[in-house]
Amino acid sequence: MELLRPNRFFLLPSLLTCTSLFSGFYSMVAAINGRFYSAAVAIIIAGIFDGLDGRVARLTGSTSGFGMQLDSLCDMVSFGVAPGLLAYLWALKPYGRYGWLAAFLYVAATALRLARFNTIAEAPPEKQKHHDFVGLPCPAAAGVVATIVMFCHDQEIADPTKMRYLSILLLVYLLAYLMISTHRYLSFKKVKIPKEKRFQVAVGIIVFISVIAAEPSVTLLVIALCYAASGPLMELYALVRRKQQPPEAGSV
Repeated sequence: MELLRPNRFFLLPSLLTCTSLFSGFYSMVAAINGRFYSAAVAIIIAGIFDGLDGRVARLTGSTSGFGMQLDSLCDMVSFGVAPGLLAYLWALKPYGRYGWLAAFLYVAATALRLARFNTIAEAPPEKQKHHDFVGLPCPAAAGVVATIVMFCHDQEIADPTKMRYLSILLLVYLLAYLMISTHRYLSFKKVKIPKEKRFQVAVGIIVFISVIAAEPSVTLLVIALCYAASGPLMELYALVRRKQQPPEAGSV
């Protein structure tokens, strides 16, 4: 675990974090003005800068407690309030109180998820048994909401009556549950690539970017949904494996 310097302010990672905050705020402004596609794209951009700030801080040795708290506050706006407001104005408003309660539950789950993450991050290293995320990360949950909006826009599914947006209502409740659940999700923060595999990885990244560029809304939606489903699926797989293991010798 990185040594956190509580009161240090580092300019570069803080600027990246605030850029993520700016994107989240712009998403809310765009959603209020009815420009839902722009709001969704802004959330994706916020996620990119949110991923960059932590990596830049670790690479430059500028991690700090101040930066961690700033990141959480900005995440609450960009990946809690912004996608919650987008989902409500885009699809949930016709459901009345069930719609805004779903949006509120999403925002509340984001706050709880971030509070739990900070508690785990501040725990001593010996108590941190896993490097995976506990619960669906809020940027990934926001990505599901944003990519669905982008997909519907690109497929010209603009009228809520065409989709019967009850599925979106249920999805928002599901995402709120996944964020506060104890399902484990893979973290790619500490992935180490062997030197002999770096060329293959670079080629794979180029191919991956090309696929996204060809059909961004479809590809990003598939990635977001697969990652959101990976936590429960991995837990189900581990449960099946445990049941299939033969009993230990001497056990009754």
